[in-house]
Amino acid sequence: MAMAAFEELDYGMTPLGELILRRREVLSLDRAEVFEVKLAGVLLMSSIVNQAEIALAELALPLVAGDACDVLVGGLGLGYTAKAALEVDNVASVTVVEYLQRVITWHRGGLVPLGPLLTQDTRCQLIHGDFFAAVGSPARHDDDGSTPCSDAISEISSTRFHAILLDIDHSPQLLLHAGHGEFYTSEGLERLTSHIHPGGVFALWSADPPEESLTDALSGAFANVRVRDVAFYNPLLDLQEVNYIVIAQLAPGCH
Repeated sequence: MAMAAFEELDYGMTPLGELILRRREVLSLDRAEVFEVKLAGVLLMSSIVNQAEIALAELALPLVAGDACDVLVGGLGLGYTAKAALEVDNVASVTVVEYLQRVITWHRGGLVPLGPLLTQDTRCQLIHGDFFAAVGSPARHDDDGSTPCSDAISEISSTRFHAILLDIDHSPQLLLHAGHGEFYTSEGLERLTSHIHPGGVFALWSADPPEESLTDALSGAFANVRVRDVAFYNPLLDLQEVNYIVIAQLAPGCH
């Protein structure tokens, strides 16, 4: 039976607003199948525009020495950063923390293309929880006053990783939730370093160029900070776009 040209695969209200997963065929792209996520009325991500999410892992992880690296990813989305991390030769484990349970359910239920790959890879663990609380920033609270918490999140709070990759907010100045702001301060980034092994890397994706206040705060906590532009063609909008990967590395003997 032929698949519909447009399907709404999942819909639900979340603490961050209305969440929709949809699949559609784009006639102008030879009926290419595209999966899209909308949050609070805004298109959050698309399976056909994923170059920067992949670059987040590909640019950061080769900087990490060792042959058994543990990676923490903040934000699951459609899974492209996690998949790219698993494809790096020296990566032993990838732990993904996702605030919205529905997103994890999409992957475990096979609703999104990379779901089976991630859930069947024994090196990959998907955890429902608050990434920012796990790395020492104040926890967000749902409308009922609760916050996602689990034994796994508590374990992350006392664990060090060789690399931490973050793709949650649109940018450090355009947040999905006001409570995330504390993380991007000098104090928040200093707390983050206690979760990274000496010589390890923190990298974040941003839709906008990072402000000087962020790079200054990172420079105060890390030994080496750089910003990489990721230029790509967006076929859905028929235009060239640029995203940004900010990479910060600890000195080998730090902490």
